[in-house]
Amino acid sequence: MEGIDHRMVSVNGITMHIAEKGPIDGPVVLLLHGFPDLWYTWRHQINGLSSLGYRAVAPDLRGYGDSDSPKSFSEYSCLNVVGDLVALLESVAGDQEKVFLVAHDWGAIIGWFLCLFRPEKIKGFVCLSVPYKPRNPNVKPIQGFKAVFGENYYICRFQEPGKTEEEIARADPRRFLRNIFTGRTPGPSILPKNDPFGENPKPNYENIELPNWFSKEDLDFYASKFDKTGFTGALNYYRAMDLNWELTAPWTGAKIQVPVKFMTGDVDMVYTTPGIKEYIHGGRFAADVPNLQEIVVIEDAGHFVNQEKPQEVTAHINDFFTKLQNSNNSF
Repeated sequence: MEGIDHRMVSVNGITMHIAEKGPIDGPVVLLLHGFPDLWYTWRHQINGLSSLGYRAVAPDLRGYGDSDSPKSFSEYSCLNVVGDLVALLESVAGDQEKVFLVAHDWGAIIGWFLCLFRPEKIKGFVCLSVPYKPRNPNVKPIQGFKAVFGENYYICRFQEPGKTEEEIARADPRRFLRNIFTGRTPGPSILPKNDPFGENPKPNYENIELPNWFSKEDLDFYASKFDKTGFTGALNYYRAMDLNWELTAPWTGAKIQVPVKFMTGDVDMVYTTPGIKEYIHGGRFAADVPNLQEIVVIEDAGHFVNQEKPQEVTAHINDFFTKLQNSNNSF
């Protein structure tokens, strides 16, 4: 997109691609994408936030886009990915001791880890879609998902190396991406054993009308990047979930202390998963995140709320960060 700069940065033993825009001395906003996404998910926020004086920085996380893709899922642990981000901040933040954080989906999970491991780096966190869920010391994540949602829950199905990649290839990666970005099916996401992603596409499916917020050019961009990288790097984040559980044992019972604003769409697949609304609105989320300052549910928005409602989301981000800056300046 016009006006957005791109460069490669060496971080934590890998090469990472970042997109950035805004004044070099502006407050840094780190934007983290999720699955199956790229820096590109933040294209509207990069332009919007930079016009407000922020320096917006959006990486392709390891395994995605133009960043390096280590082969083993063990190289996608929370320690690896947070290590990438800490090194990235050393490169882009300059003299700024703290930065603002905005993250969505898997980026949100990594964002929670960053706030947990290095809270002194973060001024404030706007989290989209995935709330903080503390570590359960008694149950590994995949075991827990199987017990609650069954073996065909999408995260459980993603665990076997190579299998999901083959299923996506048979279904047509382009159609897989289109269906994920434009789908509005409430959670939890359960995949049928046979034909999980639709291996027999209907004739002329490419002619199906896309929503006004997601163009053919957007789909072309995503498809071109995943045609190059494949999906293994992206899926490895799910395959490292039990490993993350093992690595984070020292943080059992720890709470998130940074200021947080949580946002979601009202038909988001995560928000509509049984038990999530009760957790978010019933007090437990606030107990786990004591500095939770706002919860915003955006009407008529699905999982990719930052793309579906870009101006509204950007305004909410700016409002929260402006309040934090004004609060800090008042002392």
